[in-house]
Amino acid sequence: MAFTTRAAKRLRLSSLPTSSCPRCTSPVQSRSISTTLSLRSPSEPPKTTHFGYETIDAALKQSRVGAVFSSVASSYDTMNDLMSLGIHRLWKDSFVRGLNPGSPPPHDNWAILDIAGGTGDIALRMLDHATTVNSDRSSHVTVSDINPQMLAEGRKRLAQTPYHAAGRLSFLEANAEDLHTVPSESIDLYTVAFGIRNFTDKPKALREAFRVLKPGGVFACLEFSKVNNSLFDAVYKRWSFGAIPLIGQVVAGDRDSYQYLVESIDRFPSQREWRGMISDAGFEIPGWKKEDGSGAEGGWEDLTGGIAAIHKGVKPVR
Repeated sequence: MAFTTRAAKRLRLSSLPTSSCPRCTSPVQSRSISTTLSLRSPSEPPKTTHFGYETIDAALKQSRVGAVFSSVASSYDTMNDLMSLGIHRLWKDSFVRGLNPGSPPPHDNWAILDIAGGTGDIALRMLDHATTVNSDRSSHVTVSDINPQMLAEGRKRLAQTPYHAAGRLSFLEANAEDLHTVPSESIDLYTVAFGIRNFTDKPKALREAFRVLKPGGVFACLEFSKVNNSLFDAVYKRWSFGAIPLIGQVVAGDRDSYQYLVESIDRFPSQREWRGMISDAGFEIPGWKKEDGSGAEGGWEDLTGGIAAIHKGVKPVR
C-alpha cells in the first residue's frame, strides 16, 4: 500500500494517479549572512535575503520583486521567447508531459495549484494535456500569483479558453509562503515554474506546499539551474548578462528588471542544494535514495545542459 506503491505510480515521470477528492476552488551585521541565516529556527523568518546580487532586509524583498513583475507583466511572454530563443516553451511542454495531469483514465478530477502562475501558460498546458491526452474534463487548476498585474494577464488570457467557461479555472492572489486560504491536504499537484527563485523564504514556501498537498500528492518545480559544462556555462553567462538586459531595455524599456532576473537566476541554489531543501521539507525525492548513500546524484532532470531543471517531491502516504 504505502508510499512505494502509490508514489511509484505518481512519479514514473510520465504518469501520476489522482484521488477522487473534491477539487480546490480558490480557495546581524558583524557576522556573515550565511552564519546569521543558519542560526535561525525553521519557523523564524530570514533577517536578510538576496535581491539579485544585492543583500537587503528580507522585509523589503516582496515589494521589490513585486515592482519588477508589475513592470514586466505586459511583455512577459514576449520577453521569455526572446530571452530563451523560444526554448522555454519546450521546457514547459516537457514539464507538463512528465506530470501527465488527468492520468490515468478514468481517474480524473485533479486539484492542481499552479503557484506563481503569472500569465497562465502552465495552467493552459495542464488543462490541454488532461483534456486531449487523458480525456479528463473535470480536473481543475487554481492559478495563484502574488502579483496582481501578472494575475490580471493570466485572467485576460485564460478567459478566452473553453476551460474558463467550463469552470475549470480559478485565480488566487496569494503569497506562496502563506497559503492560508488553501485547505490542508486539498491539492493533488502543486506546480511552480520559474517563480520560486523570487521567493523570500523558500523553505517556508516548501513547507506550505507540503501542507496543502494530499498524502501522495506531488510538488513539481521547473526552475533555472546550474549549467553542467564549463564551456557551455561561459557562453550561457555571456548571453545572460550581456544580451538579456539589453533586450529588456530595447523591447520592454526596462533594463533594471531584467538585470535583476539574470542575477536571481545566478543566485539560485544548485540542483543538489535545491533537491536537499525539498527533502528537508518532508518530501520523498523520486530517483534519489538518501538513506543508503547511493543518492549523491539524481533526483532531478536537467534540461538543455542544466540551464533549467525539473524537480519533484512526493508527500509520503501515512
